[in-house]
Amino acid sequence: MQGLRGIISFEGIEGSGKTTQARLLAGYLRDRGYDVLETAEPGGTRIGEKIRRLLLEPQNHMEPLAELLLYYSSRAQLVKEVIEPAIRRGTVVITDRFTDSTVAYQGYARGIDLRIINTLNEIVVPGIRPSLTFLLDIDVKEGLRRNRHARKEDRFELEAVEFHNRVRRGFLDIAGREPERVKVIDASRTPAEVGLEIRKIMEGLSWRSGR
Repeated sequence: MQGLRGIISFEGIEGSGKTTQARLLAGYLRDRGYDVLETAEPGGTRIGEKIRRLLLEPQNHMEPLAELLLYYSSRAQLVKEVIEPAIRRGTVVITDRFTDSTVAYQGYARGIDLRIINTLNEIVVPGIRPSLTFLLDIDVKEGLRRNRHARKEDRFELEAVEFHNRVRRGFLDIAGREPERVKVIDASRTPAEVGLEIRKIMEGLSWRSGR
């Protein structure tokens, strides 16, 4: 992991364990002397947290385009206020979701033209992308079962199973197009087993900056 820097993102459907694994990897890197910043989308800033509540509250029914633009509003604030300064300091940024989630959820699942999403990426996050992405892949019904067990319920949890299947297909399509960046991890195993595979991948990679 010599020269480690840039952005590491964790992606996956609901209940895949992204938050747990992002936290475990951050601790692992700190133990090895790296300066690590953890963040998540939507959110990560005062404004972003307010947008997060709007996006996730179950009673808020919104048009797909309104949803998309709220995500990019949160992301614009996060990038300028948090991510860019951290990268300039040489800090490793670990984020629970980033632009791939927008492609999967708002593109593949909501049906928004991917050209619109790509254009917004160029405007909001020009030149900024993860150097490494861990896609935690799990069966949709198992992921939703995990979240119900954890009593997690938000606007996306209430979507139909087919919506989440489209999200999963979107993530797997992204991984198929970018296998060097996106590492698909079987998330049906225990957190310890998943974390061990992630650490092995980290140790075997030559790091490339995400800028």
